[in-house]
Amino acid sequence: MQNDAYMAGAATTRFGKFPEATVRSLTEEAVAAALADAGMTARDIETVYFGNAADGVLSGQEMIRGQAALRHTGLLGVPIVNVENACASSSTAFHLAVAAVTSGAVDVALAVGAEKLTHPDKSRSFAAIGTAVDLLQLDELKAWSRGGPPGDRDDPVGSVDAADSEKSFFMDIYAANTRAYMARTGATAADFAEVAVKSHRHAALNPNAQYRTPVTADEVLTSRMVSDPLTLLMCSPIGDGASAVVVCSARRARTLPGPTARVRASVLVSGTDVPGAEPAAARASALAYERAGIGPQDLDVVEVHDAAAPAELMAYEELGLCGPGEGPALLKSGATTLGGRVPVNPSGGLLSRGHPLGATGCAQLVELTDQLRGRCGPRQVPGARIALAENGGGFLGTDPAAMVVTILTAD
Repeated sequence: MQNDAYMAGAATTRFGKFPEATVRSLTEEAVAAALADAGMTARDIETVYFGNAADGVLSGQEMIRGQAALRHTGLLGVPIVNVENACASSSTAFHLAVAAVTSGAVDVALAVGAEKLTHPDKSRSFAAIGTAVDLLQLDELKAWSRGGPPGDRDDPVGSVDAADSEKSFFMDIYAANTRAYMARTGATAADFAEVAVKSHRHAALNPNAQYRTPVTADEVLTSRMVSDPLTLLMCSPIGDGASAVVVCSARRARTLPGPTARVRASVLVSGTDVPGAEPAAARASALAYERAGIGPQDLDVVEVHDAAAPAELMAYEELGLCGPGEGPALLKSGATTLGGRVPVNPSGGLLSRGHPLGATGCAQLVELTDQLRGRCGPRQVPGARIALAENGGGFLGTDPAAMVVTILTAD
């Protein structure tokens, strides 16, 4: 019989650009805080799943990234599994931690996500991000994302210099998907600007967010064009950070002094790259709703993977928060802002909280755990009882290569 899994502890570092930080120092900070939150020590952890996306490319640390990052935490000796799944690395690590607990293999597991993306040579950071696609499909994907046959352009859409070329290429994919979405729904750049405005307004209330200064729609629309129609303030920033969650069994949860949150569903799927197929987020959320015994109408708070502002509107539809083509209207209604029916990205999301690739998935879960435990201060969603996180990673064609949807409920 499958056991229940609970969030015993959750913590994140501040996200930002920290030149002196390392993956190890960020990991140590997040792990220590998560263990303290759970009222546990390293001796209580039976297995660790460590998520990181780009450190092998940026620093050359391959194969044993988790062991290296956790070397001084007291966790060496227990099984440490290294998880690399693009931007979904730490949500995948969490998925595996939940599987270990629900199977009865362990009572307590730790999921960690850490990323150090800032680098003196910015082009290396963008190049690392640009590897989250099928490189054998690269020419075809570039041609599609730029709207012409191979060789039609010598430079990526919207690129301004060589250092930005890889970032622009990845955003070209988002931009191409966005243009298709605009044609299908009538969404406008002004709608995407309002997503960014909302995200910055929420992030201003989050002390761990990378960008905490509110912006206006005009500032978003007039910021530098990255890939038409995406401007700079519609794109998530590069940054550093770490997050960690302690997952435990129901038996262990009963011994803890503080409140916990229950894991009702954790679903991992891969992209299909089949034209016209149901998007990964739609497939994963449908499974998650079925396993949790709820529907999208039951959600109180949501964190989505808004690596670009239009992705939030697309997520509304793929997660069933509204019908096809109704994303812009849902945003305009105020339902997804703090104080609305189902606030989305109260943390500030990837756009404003920041997006250190491997840390993002667990950071979403930290936010939702804090929401369900009523400890988010001025950005608290009153009475939040049911929460969902959607975290995608990389691209397989035009579909996310990896997608994790998690549903948590207040215990």
